[in-house]
This record gives sequence, structure tokens and C-alpha cells, in this order.
Amino acid sequence: MTAAKSRMIDQQGLVELAVEDDVRESARFNEDIAPTEAKERTWSKWNIAALWVGMSICVPTYTLGGVLTAYFGLSVGEALLAILLANVIVLIPLTLNAFPGTKFGIPFPVVLRSSFGILGSNVPCLVRALVGCGWFGIQTMFGGLAIHLLLSALFPAWAALGGVGEVIGFFVFGAMNLYVVIRGAESIKWLETLAAPLLLAVGIGLMMWAWPHMSMTELLAQPPSRPEGASVYGYFFAGLTAMVGFWATLSLNIPDFSRFAKSQKDQIVGQILGLPLTMFFFAALGVVLTAASESLVGQTIADPVNLIGVIDSPAWVVLAMVLIIIATLSTNTAANIVSPTNDFQNIAPKFINQTRGVLLTGAVGVLLMGYDLLQKAGVVSQGVSLEQMYSNWLLGYSSLLGPIAGIMAVDYFLIKKQRLDVPSLYMDHHAYPAVNIAGFIAFGVPVALTLLSLLTGTMNWFYDYGWFTGSALGAVVYYLASQALATSPQVGPVPLAASEVVK
Repeated sequence: MTAAKSRMIDQQGLVELAVEDDVRESARFNEDIAPTEAKERTWSKWNIAALWVGMSICVPTYTLGGVLTAYFGLSVGEALLAILLANVIVLIPLTLNAFPGTKFGIPFPVVLRSSFGILGSNVPCLVRALVGCGWFGIQTMFGGLAIHLLLSALFPAWAALGGVGEVIGFFVFGAMNLYVVIRGAESIKWLETLAAPLLLAVGIGLMMWAWPHMSMTELLAQPPSRPEGASVYGYFFAGLTAMVGFWATLSLNIPDFSRFAKSQKDQIVGQILGLPLTMFFFAALGVVLTAASESLVGQTIADPVNLIGVIDSPAWVVLAMVLIIIATLSTNTAANIVSPTNDFQNIAPKFINQTRGVLLTGAVGVLLMGYDLLQKAGVVSQGVSLEQMYSNWLLGYSSLLGPIAGIMAVDYFLIKKQRLDVPSLYMDHHAYPAVNIAGFIAFGVPVALTLLSLLTGTMNWFYDYGWFTGSALGAVVYYLASQALATSPQVGPVPLAASEVVK
């Protein structure tokens, strides 16, 4: 192999790889998942904060308070505390797993090649991709409904289409999302930076509008839906786990964005500024608006799209639907399309480029939402509500993604000691194995225990607290397995040679 040269971008320890022909010609490389160059690392802490504001302000966040009170037996106060605490906790894996992306400019699938192997990385990538495609479908359904209500307000004849109009809106909104991501990272950066302040301003305005129409004292005094006398702790920690699971996906693929950050400080500060308080505020807004909806429109409505849809003012409906479309677009593009696009590319980089990865993400998302689309079109009936669908997902997929988050952090900080042979991450039969056995042992043990819990009804706590139990156990097992297999060239630190770094 011809040695690929790297150089320090600045005094903050960032590395830029000069890609040589042997790497470029490898079957594991394409230009879209290549390490970012210095000129591409333009995201400041404000851009990253705007990314999180744009992703956090969306319809599912608005309904989280209702999910926790209805399905997890929490009071309103307990639900809001769980949301705030969960988003502080999730900052830990987010910032840790962002480090290799920022330092080396590599995306999530390439980072995974270190801990799961060059080919083995496809397994956790596909787990992450399918969850992203599912969320893409759910968010696109909300965006499509907003488009349908917007057109209904502008053109009364459109309202007569009913569910068919919502299906058309789904595909129109989905196409808008795919177009933004196909245009690249700068397009996403522009959208998020534009949307963030606008969405925050609208959220504050809505809170001021709704506040006089409800009593926070009465709202907080409402008893929880759990059995009387039941201990709060089990319900609270199950809800906390679900809320951590809300961003469990991004805690894995955050390198897809941190690879564009100017520095480690920018990615850390940006995430701290953008995530916890935005999630808490918008979830609280959902609780307040739901409580005020009886006074405002004469009925209790927990979905903001439907709440605005019943307002008897076409002008306000049009404005509100435009804002909801922007909010859902800013969330969906970054949170649910970027990662599956890169994950699908990892399977066959020479065949699947960014454009094909985006289109594949859209196709899988449509297939996963096929039943609901048929229901809205009147072909089938009696479907499960979207709120139920994603509230059930939160515990389920957090149990799968938690181990991957723990494995990634331990691999980079404890096993590889923040040093990666980046050229070998793009090549077969070099420093990294096709399959890293330690990674699959560490992933398989928590998943097996989760399945055992679900199938036998024992160890319910392991599933209920799936992200915490999975990430902790995955991290410990990976460290021990890596040490046990340390004599094998397939496992162990692979440093970036000092001779390859030029300051």
C-alpha cells in the first residue's frame, strides 16, 4: 500500500487525509463518504446549535409529554423532568461519538469499521438505517398532512380529496426532503441555520398565545395515569429510557455532522446549546397547547397539525402550516435521511453514491409506511395511530442502538486511544479485519438478553431500561472481549503513524 499522507489542520488536533490512488480505487471508498477536507469543515458552534434546534422542533417532540403521560404513567411534571434529564444524559454519547468524526473528518459508517470490521460495519449500519427510514416515513406523514391542510385552506376543492390529498401531500413533502439532502451538507446547513431562529420565535409566540388559556397549577396537579400507590421510580426510569431513545439514533451517527465541525469545542458547545433546552421547551409547549386547546378551539387536541387545522381562519392556517412544513423539513432532512444515505453507501460505495442512497432511503421509508398510506387512501382500515407506533419504537430500538453507542465510545477512547489508521478504514485486508469478532460479541450479548426478556417475561427491567442496560453492557463486554483477543491482529489500537502527520 502506498502510504497516504495526513496533516494537522490547525493546533486543535484535527487531521486531514490526502487520499492517494490506492485508497480512491478501493471498493470501500467513494467521494461522498471520503474524509472531509479542511475547506469543508465550516460548521461553527452556532451552526451545530441551529442543527439541533431545527431537528428538535418537530411534531413528535411536541407530543412527547402526551406520550409519557398516556403510555408511561407519568404526571405532567414528571414527564417534563424526564424529557429534560434524558436530553442532558444523551449529550454524553453524542459528544463522545462525535470526536472521531471531527478529528478525522469521517462519517458514521467509516467510524464503525474500526469496531465492527470493514464488512461487519454493515450490520449496525443497517440497524441504524432502518430506524432512520421508519422515522423518515413518520415525519413525512406529518409533513404531508400539513401540505394537505395548507392546500385545503388555499383551495377549498382540495379538502374534498380527504385521505387521498394526505397521500399526495406525503409524496410531495418526501420529494422536498430528498431534494435538500441530494444537494449536500451545505444545503442542510443553510436550511437549519435559517429555520432555527424562525422556529424558536414561533414557539415563543405560541407559548404566549396559549398561556392565558390554561392553568399550570391545575395541569401539574393532575394525577398520573399509573395505578394508585404504585412507585414512581419504575415508571419514571422507563419513560427516561424512552426519551433517551428518542435521540439514540443521532448518538450513533453524529459523526455524519461532526465531520464538518471546525473544532471539537464547536461540536461540544453547539450540541450543549442546541439540544436539551430546545427539547424541553418544545415538549412543554405541546403540554401547554394541549391543555389550552379546549379553551382555544372547544376540544382537546394533542396534535399541533390538527389543532391548527380546526382554527377558523384560513390566513392563520396557511401561515401555521408553512411553519410546520419548515419545522418538519428541517428535522427530517438532517435526522432521518443523512444517516441512512451514508449507511446504504457503506454496503457498496462504488455502486451506491449519495444520490442513490437518498433515493433508496426514500423508497424504504415509503414501504415502511405503506400500511398507513393505504389506510389514508381508504384501501384498508383500523390502523394503529402514529403516536402509538413511535411510542412503542422508543423502547424497542433504544435496546438495539444502546450497545452500538457503548461499543463505539469504548473502541475509540479506550481501545484505539483516539488514533485511527484512516486509509486502512477504506481498504480490505489492511489494518482492520473484515469482521471484528469483539464488536459482534459485545452487540450480541445485550440483544440476546433483550430478546430473552421479551420472550420469557423475565428480566423486564433489562428491556424497560434498554438503552442504559444495553450501552453499559455493550461497552463492558467490548472492552473485555478486545483485551481477550488482543493477541490477534484483528483487535487492538491502530495508531496513525507519527511519520504521516505533518504540522
